[in-house]
Order: sequence, then structure tokens, then C-alpha cells
Amino acid sequence: MSFSQGLSGLNAASEALDVVGNNIANSQTVGFKSGSIAFADVFAGSQVGMGVQVSAVNQSFTDGVLGAGTGSLDMGISGNGFFRMENEAGRIFYSRNGQFKKDANGYIVNNQGMFLTGYQATGTPPAIPSGAPVGPIQIPDGQMLARASDSGTLNGNLNSGTDVVANTTFDPTDNTSYSYMTQADAYDSLGNKHTINIYYAKTADNQWTVYSNDSSAPTGSYQQTALQFDPSGQLTTKPARLNVQGAAYNGGEPLNFDFDLTGMTQQASDNAMNSPTTTGYAPGLMNGYTVGDNGQIIASYSNGQTQLLGQVVLSNFTNPGGLSSQGNNCWTETPESGQPVTGISGSGNLGTLYGNKLEASNVDLSNEMVNMIVYQRNYQSNSQTIKTQSELLQTLVNLG
Repeated sequence: MSFSQGLSGLNAASEALDVVGNNIANSQTVGFKSGSIAFADVFAGSQVGMGVQVSAVNQSFTDGVLGAGTGSLDMGISGNGFFRMENEAGRIFYSRNGQFKKDANGYIVNNQGMFLTGYQATGTPPAIPSGAPVGPIQIPDGQMLARASDSGTLNGNLNSGTDVVANTTFDPTDNTSYSYMTQADAYDSLGNKHTINIYYAKTADNQWTVYSNDSSAPTGSYQQTALQFDPSGQLTTKPARLNVQGAAYNGGEPLNFDFDLTGMTQQASDNAMNSPTTTGYAPGLMNGYTVGDNGQIIASYSNGQTQLLGQVVLSNFTNPGGLSSQGNNCWTETPESGQPVTGISGSGNLGTLYGNKLEASNVDLSNEMVNMIVYQRNYQSNSQTIKTQSELLQTLVNLG
């Protein structure tokens, strides 16, 4: 009986050393989760055990340390959750390895070519629609299309001490018919830049008239609006809007939008306008992209704009220990793991996704070295029981 006990001990210790060796070998593998071995005794209808058996090899899903990534698509997870990936056959895998890159078609893939999944942004401007399906995320290489200006904002102060204009008939060539002038930029449907001249004429105390003209594609007329201020300098005109009209220019559609002047004030200080804003922009080429801490992939363009491309999702399980290891830092769902719960970073019981981070292996090298010594001694001790049993048998043979 001692031979079988010792042999089972040798096999168990050998498998335990295999687990330790695998942990040490993967101590620098991104997102690797260390394993630990569990033993169980063997009985066969007697009070003396028949030895030991390996009951399970469990994985620890504790977090590894998050360090700086080296690529723009590197990601790390803190807390619960896995990256959800899909191979070309449509099979779903889960991983904590956040090393991703673009393939030849612009899809985000890992080093094994599996597609990272999430929500793809659609529409103009791009957004993630409610109920969007989860699927591979693609980063388009094309330019960002132009957007025509359809609204704007003008904020600032008009000097209450300004003299009333001498000429009440507005003429942009006559500076006595207006008190102050600023300019704003706008864009048409093709991204052609239009320069909008804005003139402010004080017509009476607390009363101003504002004129607009598209100097790049003038229509031949000026749009205007009257502004009324109370004695404290607050605007009382509601709504305070200045229309802008421009003719068709270089093939683009004519401009027609309103500036919101609600933020205008009149105080005894210099005329000063904040930088005007409009919703339009010219076309732009992609400069790069980043992954935000909420999993959103944001592209930046040469026109100074940014655009949402997609959002990475995470999946979690009731029992992550029940997942089936598939190699390449990947797991698959099993009945023991339960069904995945998929959502965006930070929602429900999902952890937080960080851009430009990578999760290191959670292997504790010091602990593994100690385990290696313990299992080595265990192996030697079991071999000694076999040697002792052999010597006892030899003694019995010699007695005969």
C-alpha cells in the first residue's frame, strides 16, 4: 500500500511543481492570473488512506498592478470584468490582457487576431444609439466630414459709456454708423470657411442694434436685431438672436443660422467680446485616437475636432473561477461560470477600464519560490517512503 501512497504523493507534488512553474513562467505575461493547486485524500474502505489526488487547479482573479501602456489602444481593468472578444468564427472569448492594435481593416484586435467588441458609434455627429448591438469595433481611417454651422453664441460686454452713433443709417463703410465691430468664423456644408462681420451700433441709452454680414459670400443685405438693456446692464430682449445669412460659396449650401446673444451685458467698461462659437467645422484628417477611462474611443482630427468612434464593453460572471482556460490569456463561458453580464465600464458590478494602461500578472514571485521549495521537499519525502517500503520488503525476502 505504501508504494501507491508514495507514488500518488510523487504525482501530486509533480503536478504542483508544474503549476508553480507555469506561474513563474507567466510572471511577466500581461493580464495573467496565477493558479493554485488543491489536493484531496483517497480512501478505499479502510481507515488508512490510499494517498493523495489533485482535486482542482484554481485560478486567482485578483487584480494585477496597473502600469503604463505602450500603445494608444492599450487598456487595463481594475476590479471585476473581462474584455469580450470574438474570433472570425464568431466564438466569444474573455480576457484580461489589454494589449490591442488595429488590423488591416481598422478593427481592434489582440495579438492573436481576435476582435475586441463593444458599441460602434454611428450617425452625424457619431453617437452610440440606444440599444446598439455589441460587436467588433472598427476605427475608420477616412477624414472627418465637414459640418455646416447651424447655431452660434456671442457673449461679451458693450460699453455703456459709448456715444450714440452719429449716423443712424447703417453703412459698414461709414464708421460713424456703428460703434464697435467683431468677426466670427462659420462653415458651410462643404467646410468652406466664412468670415462673419458683426457690427454693434448704440442708438440710445441702453439700446443697441447689432448687424451681421457674411463677408465671404455676401447676400447684398445685412441682418439685424435690437438689444435692450435695463439700468443694471442686464439684457431684457427675449429672445436675443442675430440671424446670419450667406450666399452659396464654392459649391456649398448658403448659410442661414442664428447667434444666441443671451449672454450679452452692458457695463461701464470697454467693449469686449468673448471668442464667438459656432457648431460648424471644416473637414479634417485623423491625427490619432485615445481610449478614455470609460472605454470610449475618441479620435482627434486636424481641424481641431474630436469624434466618438466606439465604446469598449466589459463582461463579468457570477463565478469567474468556473471559466474554462483556452490559452493565450483567454477563457470561455461554462455552465459553472454562469452567463456573462455585459455593460460599459463602471456600470453595475463591472470594474473600471483605463486607457493607456496594462494590467500586470498577479503572480507573487516570492510566494511561488516558497511553494516551489515546499513541493520539492514534499516530492523528496514521498520518494523516501517508497525507498523505505522497498527496504522493508527486501528485509522480508532475506528472512525467507
